[in-house]
Amino acid sequence: MLLHISEVKIMKYTLDDFARLIDHTNLHADATEADMKKLCDEAKKYHFKMVAINQVQSKFCSEQLKGTDIDTGAAIAFPLGQQTIESKVFDTRDAIKNGANEIDYVINITQLKAKDYDYIKQEMQEMVNACHENHVPCKVIFENCYLDQCEIKKLSEIAKEIKPDFIKTSTGFGTGGATIEDVRLMKEIVGQEVQVKAAGGIRDWQTCLAMIEAGATRIGTSHSLNILKEYESIYKHQV
Repeated sequence: MLLHISEVKIMKYTLDDFARLIDHTNLHADATEADMKKLCDEAKKYHFKMVAINQVQSKFCSEQLKGTDIDTGAAIAFPLGQQTIESKVFDTRDAIKNGANEIDYVINITQLKAKDYDYIKQEMQEMVNACHENHVPCKVIFENCYLDQCEIKKLSEIAKEIKPDFIKTSTGFGTGGATIEDVRLMKEIVGQEVQVKAAGGIRDWQTCLAMIEAGATRIGTSHSLNILKEYESIYKHQV
């Protein structure tokens, strides 16, 4: 089996290493308790880094994952970001109280479009504070499909100053998802100060690989099992 040089490079990851780059995701409004249990069981079986869920599922999923090193990631102000700062902070603290130990929140795009950068900075700082006071990573969702390159750049510059743990491309519920160009731009600006999470539209191994090569260190996807099976098939030819 012939591999691209990029595929050979990525083989530095074991199967478990690769699984630990993935946030195993189910953010659907109609997800049942059985769906949430299945998500957590799959995360335990394959050792994914995190389950990405809506905030209301924090308690149930954290209980399912108790005693493991798999995180419970609550989505805040998801997917629109149209809540006040106070509301987002309250929901963040409530999610953490109920067992969430990672937070992904959506910025207020309205205020970004208005060029109210002081608001965006305050929102990001208060969200980072609410997370870090509890030793919980904070991820900032840009929703790039609604932004131009200047807006993505400005948000990345603010993030470099405020220092959340991650900046993230997309919710997966907008008009578009992660692109290689956006991941590369975000990473170029934040450098080593902040990590980048790619999410939205990542359904196969090749797309996942491209995002990692562009600078992403975390992948959010509901297609985790297919991607891991593809990776396993390639990896088996290298060991």
